[in-house]
Parts: sequence; structure tokens; C-alpha cells
Amino acid sequence: MSGVSNLHHSSLVMLALLLVFAVIHSGGASLRYWGAERIGERAWRLLFAAVSIPSAVVVIGYFLAHRYDGIRLWNLQDQPWIVPLVWVGTAISFLFLYPATYNLLEIPAVLKPQVRMYATGIIRVSRHPQAIGQILWCCTHLLWIGSSFMVATCVGLIAHHLFAVWNGDRRLSNRFGEAFEELRASTSIVPFRAVLDGRQQLVASEFLRPAQLGIAIAVGVFWWAHRYIGVAATGFSRLGLAHWLG
Repeated sequence: MSGVSNLHHSSLVMLALLLVFAVIHSGGASLRYWGAERIGERAWRLLFAAVSIPSAVVVIGYFLAHRYDGIRLWNLQDQPWIVPLVWVGTAISFLFLYPATYNLLEIPAVLKPQVRMYATGIIRVSRHPQAIGQILWCCTHLLWIGSSFMVATCVGLIAHHLFAVWNGDRRLSNRFGEAFEELRASTSIVPFRAVLDGRQQLVASEFLRPAQLGIAIAVGVFWWAHRYIGVAATGFSRLGLAHWLG
């Protein structure tokens, strides 16, 4: 029994870390208006970043150090099709994860943070692109790694983002009322559903933006940086926090 517990210890720790991150991230988003009224938009954004970014770094570090833990359920890494499939799928996930869902200048509060509603670009494809991007990322990396730890990680990540979809719609509906309901009616969560049933149409020019070049560069940088994953995993494993987590 203790052997089984030790085998899956890191999976349980990862789920706990993801839960903490979800509480910080989604909880902070839910408390945004309450906090902004008391300390201001910029101060709240800085406070939110100061808490959520370190928690994300811990999650990423622990994931890198333990990604092959548990039971190896499958190993497809010797298949000739797996590398291009994983990289193409990951590149597509970045198109959903990062383009124009927020203004990067708002993270350090250089500009006043704002809540926007729009149905252009990637929002025409899915109203919640970050959730779709995370699900795609999970699918490609689960296929590549194939460990029970990775299954647990994907379950936690997808559960968090599904909650974020519900919570995001709830918050926008409460704040914007009928305006959000009109946006909801003309968009979809499932990619391309609103396009296919005639509620939305794609505009090619909206996808030809500097942000897309940034995504292409990011994919290239991540591809290059993957050779250093072992170094990052070893570095995290040497931290006192890593020893405490086990």
C-alpha cells in the first residue's frame, strides 16, 4: 500500500498545487472589482501578479521535475509522426492561449487595466480561447509523455479551465448584463461552432496582426528552450521547497 502511495505521491502534490493556483487565479479574478474599489486597479493588478506568478512558477517547476513520475501508460516517442504532431498541436494551442486576450502592458500596470468585451479575431472561433488552448496543450503533451502523473496534471488543468469558463461568463454577465448576453449569443465556447451555425464569420485580416508574429517567435523560443528542460528540472529539484513537497 505504501508503495502505491509513494508511486502517486507527486501526482497528488501536483493536484494540490493546481488547486492552490486555481484558488489564487480564479479567486483573484472574482475579487477584482472588490479589490480595485479599495486599492485601485493598478495596485490590485500588481498584487494579483505578485501572488499568482510565483504560484505558477512553482507549478511549472514541479511539473518539469516530475513529468515522468508514476506509471508509464504508453510510450510513443519513437514513432516518426509524434514529434510533428506534438509541435503542430502545441503551436495551434498557442494561437488560442496568447493572442490579445489581455494587454501585456497591464500586467505591470503600466497602463490602466481594463475589462473588454469584443467578438473579433480568435474570439470569433471561441469565446474562451485560453481554455481551448490549454486543453490542446494537455492533449499534445499527454500524448508525448504518457505518464500517470501527466494524466493527473491534465485532469487538474482542464478542470480549472472549465471552471474558469463558467466563472468568466458569470462575472461578465453580472458586470455587463445584456451587452454580454448579446456577445454570448454571437459566439461559442466550442471552437468554430458559432461560425458553422451562422452566428459568426471569420475575418482574415483580424488574424494578421503583430501578436501572431509574437506567437510564432514564442513557439520558436520554446522549441529552442526544450533542450534545457532537464537543467530547469534539476534546478527546481535542488530547492528547499522541492524537498519539502517531495
